[in-house]
Amino acid sequence: MQKHYLIIALLVLILVTACGGPRIKLFSDAGEPLKEFTLEGRGSDKILLIPMHGIITDTPKERFLAQSQSMVEKVVSQLNKAEKDDRIKAVLFEINSPGGTITASDILYHEISSFKERTGKKIAVSMMDIATSGAYYVSLPADMITAHPTTVTGSIGVLFLQPKITGLMEKIGLSVDVKKFGKNKDMGTPFRDSSEEEQRFMQKSVDDMGERFIRLVQKHRKPNQQALAEISTARVFLADEALKLGLVDKVCYLSDAIRETRKLATLPADARVVVYRRTEFPDDNYYNASSAASEGLNVPAVNIELPEILVLKTGFYYLWPGAISVER
Repeated sequence: MQKHYLIIALLVLILVTACGGPRIKLFSDAGEPLKEFTLEGRGSDKILLIPMHGIITDTPKERFLAQSQSMVEKVVSQLNKAEKDDRIKAVLFEINSPGGTITASDILYHEISSFKERTGKKIAVSMMDIATSGAYYVSLPADMITAHPTTVTGSIGVLFLQPKITGLMEKIGLSVDVKKFGKNKDMGTPFRDSSEEEQRFMQKSVDDMGERFIRLVQKHRKPNQQALAEISTARVFLADEALKLGLVDKVCYLSDAIRETRKLATLPADARVVVYRRTEFPDDNYYNASSAASEGLNVPAVNIELPEILVLKTGFYYLWPGAISVER
């Protein structure tokens, strides 16, 4: 009986706190329209700051009792809104990501490139902790790329991730009977080892996608042959190394990147820095990592997420695996 009273008391607490003060919500407010909030400045011209944090994907993130927008959806919705505002003269992406799926990264690359071409607005990138692989890929259309002094970037290459459970199946005495039309129909199945021919096919796909990435780096950054050879090893680089290789234009802090973006877009010193969110924050600032989909004061009452390493599906990735989170 005492347990029943405790449960009732918790439910009442949730209902009461939802009525005033910081709200506790069971479900996301991602359906609410984006609103503009000013971080600094009083002028009429504006710089839009868009955060890109986490793995790049076009799949919504599943949470307990809720679903949040994918990174692709978040970024595209903000670009669409910015396109309608003539006073926004530049967009600054604040990136902290190890990369993500090839398709999602390519979608964002395309959307940012198309936005820039349609509007003529300047694009800048400020890299934070990590901006590797797919996160660097989506940065390529930028007119200016800056890195924090302690940024890790690079990892310009491709991964094909594929689980194999053949050893486990042998241990537990389990097998899978497959009937197929076409000898390669079950290529990539986790239930058997790949043949040498299948491995060649998959490596060819990986090579083609990696060469596409390198071609885009050559197109946008124009590294010399020595730098390109180093970049093509797919290793990661610290900010100063990336600067020497031509992967970034400046090494500076986020506040410096904002000043440089004002110069890039020939804006006055009082040009406003704005963000699109769904909730207003007291004492808001550049380092508020809240995305446009799940804003801060409306905290889900229950938020259970799987570690990133456990939600990666079989597929091709522009991703640095050394940065994948295993804890929350």
